[in-house]
Amino acid sequence: MVYFDNAATTFPKPDSVRAAVNAAVALYGGNPGRGGHDISVRAAQAVFSARQKAADFFGAEPENVVFTLNCTHALNFAIKGIVKRGEHIIISSLEHNASARPVYALARYGIKHSIAEVSADDNITLYNISRLITPETSAVVFTVGSNVTGQLTPYRRIGELCRRYGICFIADGAQGCGIADINIKRDNINFLCCAAHKGLYAVSGTGLLISDGKYKLSPIIEGGTGSMSMEPVQPDFLPDALESGTINTVGAISLSAGLEHIKDIGRENIYAYEDLLCRRLISALSDNDRVRIYRRKGASYLPIVLFNVDGYAPEETAAYLNEKGFALRAGLHCAPLGHRSIGTLPDGAVRFAPGIFNTADEAEQLADAVNELTGRRI
Repeated sequence: MVYFDNAATTFPKPDSVRAAVNAAVALYGGNPGRGGHDISVRAAQAVFSARQKAADFFGAEPENVVFTLNCTHALNFAIKGIVKRGEHIIISSLEHNASARPVYALARYGIKHSIAEVSADDNITLYNISRLITPETSAVVFTVGSNVTGQLTPYRRIGELCRRYGICFIADGAQGCGIADINIKRDNINFLCCAAHKGLYAVSGTGLLISDGKYKLSPIIEGGTGSMSMEPVQPDFLPDALESGTINTVGAISLSAGLEHIKDIGRENIYAYEDLLCRRLISALSDNDRVRIYRRKGASYLPIVLFNVDGYAPEETAAYLNEKGFALRAGLHCAPLGHRSIGTLPDGAVRFAPGIFNTADEAEQLADAVNELTGRRI
């Protein structure tokens, strides 16, 4: 089976990550920060090393790197922790449900929201955001890149816009982290939410919430932190304020190895290679008038290609490709806003998301299978 579902989670993991996971289970079984004995201290040191590497990678301070279960967990912390009753949030028309649902849920508390349409023209996107800003606007929540089409947003310019207006910028980096060039200080990102199991090659159940330190979040989960244990209230400093309970030590150690893997290859080289595979697929399907590829002229993209085959529901196309030995995800990808913006509701589309371990031959073999489905061999 050829795996082309790396937008959901990267697979396979690098050998170094698998080795790190084995070492984590064998050597770092203590509870980090929950004891002074050598086994606990060893685990705590490994977790801090991962925290330091993530901070260096995204231009943050180690204490402002919070481990979460996933990007959804991080987005809920950021969104629900920053806004107050009567305030206003702006989200993008490409948001995943990980952002959209927390925002919608806040409506019951009197918090309003608006949706800014993302255009292929970055200037229009910026205008669409700015015209929605009101005196009550406290946060802008925008994806770095769509998990549906891969379209990149002008996140750096959005960060500058938010800085000028004194608005908190929460960036959903689930698809962009590890691929796009993101530095929270340079890009004026106040909270970066990351799915470490995707472009950072960590194991599932690992996410990050990274702050620039400007805003404090009200915790939505309280519990044991290993610090201030006599106090009945949650610590108000990071990372403890948002890290209640036992840290995912295995996930943190796998992240550490994943970041080293990216450093060894080069983030820009990973992007270029995966983008090449996307362009190979698009080229191989370009003469087939029954294949519809959803890319906007003038827009920039992460390594994702969304497509449909005329006459087949997306699930039918994906099922056929699965029989041919290719793993792709079909449907709405937990992002109905993104599908609405490109006109693929209610059924969605099929997503091709290659990884660093795929080959150009595999991309072209997939194109052959798609062309065979349409009844013509290009």
